Amino acid sequence: MTPERVYMMCPFRVNPVNAPGAGRGPTDGSAVGPGRRSWQYRRMAEQIIAACDGASKGNPGPAAWAWVIAGTDGEVERWEAGPLGTATNNVAELTALRELLESTDAGVPLEVRMDSQYAMKAVTTWLPGWRRKGWKTASGSPVANRELVMRIDELLDGRTVEFVYVPAHQIDGDPFNAAADQAASHTARTQQPAGTSLGSALPPPEDRTATRSAGRGGAARPRTAAAQGRGTGSKRSTGAKGSIKAKFPGRCRCGTPYAKGESISKNSDGWGHPSCAT
Repeated sequence: MTPERVYMMCPFRVNPVNAPGAGRGPTDGSAVGPGRRSWQYRRMAEQIIAACDGASKGNPGPAAWAWVIAGTDGEVERWEAGPLGTATNNVAELTALRELLESTDAGVPLEVRMDSQYAMKAVTTWLPGWRRKGWKTASGSPVANRELVMRIDELLDGRTVEFVYVPAHQIDGDPFNAAADQAASHTARTQQPAGTSLGSALPPPEDRTATRSAGRGGAARPRTAAAQGRGTGSKRSTGAKGSIKAKFPGRCRCGTPYAKGESISKNSDGWGHPSCAT
């Protein structure tokens, strides 16, 4: 690993007035109005500003990846999206990052805006430990989606990349992440590639009230008490599909622990954080 590699996860700041430091603007693209343009143009001149996202309609289900690159005018300059057939949301998220890294100049600093907790933790927190252990988790099991993670590790080597977490589906959220989300979701449904290179227009935002996501995707279906508590004697959590409250503390496949009472989900190695389940 070369010393030029930079892994950084920045906090999401909604209001630039609350950002610390005199004259310092936000780094998340969420500001609106004239104040947004000065910092955004400045940052775009210094580095590539991009966002990537993945979607799976069913998790697993019809899936797709997408990325967008910002122009100096504050609008989307380029974007691409591709179908994945049937895949999980985690695979879609990691594929979106891989495609973005492969499509951008490694010699130019890159800012990547993402709304995936799993993909963000994979590259900023877990990846160095996975590499040291020969691409195995703390429990000794193979890292999930290992081929994708290893390829991303190769693409990050020697690059200056800043990862910025931005919450999804916010009214005044990051416009580039929103565009990537729209493109990934639309392509997951159509299973047809789209993007600037194909002369495609960005798809419009989805009606979020018409569908309820299952791992960031899926058709709407009723939530019943029977469905939430089916097949287990443990109390179901309302925080994530298929999650329960941990009766005892334990350790997730990612190597970090979870506490008693924390929401956990079943994965191929046992139980752990819902974001680590595939």
